[in-house]
Amino acid sequence: MGGASSISKRAEFCKARCPICTRARKGNRVARLFVKHIDRKVCPACRAYERVYQKRAYE
Repeated sequence: MGGASSISKRAEFCKARCPICTRARKGNRVARLFVKHIDRKVCPACRAYERVYQKRAYE
């Protein structure tokens, strides 16, 4: 199993390359609402970002 390295890889993807989350963090209102209410509950990369960085994926 991947363990900690797969969690950090997912978190890095969410931080740097996820097209929705990066736009939400830059201030796009539609993307922010999508991540806040839907994506962070479903997407494993968003959950990993929240676990590693101790912040919501849209902040």
